[in-house]
Amino acid sequence: MITRVFQSLTKSLSHALLVVAALGGALAVSVPAQAQELKIGYVNSERVLRDATPAKAALARMEADFVKRDKDLNDQAAKLKGAADKLEKDAPTLSEGEKNRRQRELVENDRDLQRKRREFQEDLNQRRNEETAAIVERANKVIKQIFETEKYDLILQDVVFAGPRVDITDKVIKALNAAAGSK
Repeated sequence: MITRVFQSLTKSLSHALLVVAALGGALAVSVPAQAQELKIGYVNSERVLRDATPAKAALARMEADFVKRDKDLNDQAAKLKGAADKLEKDAPTLSEGEKNRRQRELVENDRDLQRKRREFQEDLNQRRNEETAAIVERANKVIKQIFETEKYDLILQDVVFAGPRVDITDKVIKALNAAAGSK
């Protein structure tokens, strides 16, 4: 569940990776008499957030941190279902007062479970946002470094179509992985 939630938000948060470059309006540069070719790169931010070692490590940390709470919530839901099934089975033999007491108890327990699930989801979303923001920041630094050292005119992210000649996603992932390995 945590992996799926992380992946669904990863796609929407990947848009937070900014277009690094175009400093000085690279597309509006007037070309001198000798035609200069623009050096353009493309980064698939979704792949970076999915395949880079820091992203995988963040996902593993999140799963480790949230798996116990998730299991506890599932156990509590199973107990609540068992209590509801027992009440349904015992209902014909219970007094009206006992039946009402158990129903109120079930409603309170269900309300408590729903509150805990909302809190869990909010905590998970907040943590995922924090982890993703940290990876995005690191990726942007790597992209800027590649932009400057390899003298790109423009680096884009999340485009409709890009050929493999301009795709520098693997370079970004390798640089992120190398930086993660040196820490």
